[in-house]
Amino acid sequence: MRFALIGAGAIGTVHARLIDALEATLVAVVDQDLERGAQLAEHYGAKPYATAAEAYAAEEIDAVGVCVPSALHADAAIEALQAGKHVIVEKPVDITLEAADRLIVAERKTGLTVSVISQRRFQPPVAQIRAAIDGGSLGRVTSGIAESAFFRPQSYYDGDDWRGTLAVDGGGALMNQGIHALDLLVWMLGKPVRVSAETGRLAHKGIEVEDLAGATIVFESGAIGLMLASTAAYPGRPVRLTIHGDQGTAVLDDDVLAYFASANGQPPEAATLEGPEDWSEVELAHLAQYRDFIAAVREDRPPAITLEAGRRSLATVLAVYESARTGRPVELED
Repeated sequence: MRFALIGAGAIGTVHARLIDALEATLVAVVDQDLERGAQLAEHYGAKPYATAAEAYAAEEIDAVGVCVPSALHADAAIEALQAGKHVIVEKPVDITLEAADRLIVAERKTGLTVSVISQRRFQPPVAQIRAAIDGGSLGRVTSGIAESAFFRPQSYYDGDDWRGTLAVDGGGALMNQGIHALDLLVWMLGKPVRVSAETGRLAHKGIEVEDLAGATIVFESGAIGLMLASTAAYPGRPVRLTIHGDQGTAVLDDDVLAYFASANGQPPEAATLEGPEDWSEVELAHLAQYRDFIAAVREDRPPAITLEAGRRSLATVLAVYESARTGRPVELED
């Protein structure tokens, strides 16, 4: 499969490495910074372009990886769909529900495949927990706790003029880092219906977004989830996810199934991710999502992570922000 990348920044470099590790070919890199795009393109034997339209006109391209800043995701993905390309778009799907819905409409009109990066769902211990829920090992799921206690120095926000802005970044610790842990919590507990939250900006200067967010999320099943997202927790900790049920508890910590107890038996068997031996489990999970996306295109089936899944996580993030802004609980609508 022949790919183009839209965006040659840090995350674009990650996507290029993933494509190179699969039975796929990177043929084009699009970036307004022509020098940056040319450097990435040259490394993988691709060609650089200043605009996506130029790349689409010049190259045979099957799929596009969208790696531009968050507020540009939907527009870049829609342009690719209208040019007849399948799309894998970085998280979040965009920064507004209006943009996410425009992308969903475009996907349905074109009949092409779109997936949103949520690679942590592919980690074997995460899949074990989900399998335990589906198999009844935890009984009725009653609560969950997701912690994304990361650290970003001031230089992280100072390095790009769009980082930490509401207009382009859309949010901070939750929208851009904690959304992965939030996505897992929502995947495990189901449909969120009500959110109460607080956010803060405690450790960084010159930014418009939060570096700390805490939320209580009530789900349609009655389960309650707690979410903590931070970029102000030195030196930073791996994602921690705890799922409680009336028949068991499972804990993900430091990318392993750190604890599992069930009245109904042992945890499901863990899968093994394929890929380079020197890659971390999170990197291998990212690779697994790319592999699923390619298979979904070839098999004409929905990808494991759909646009609707990405929209649900985005809607929950935006509900957190709305609750923190108004000081009131926010009801989530379909």
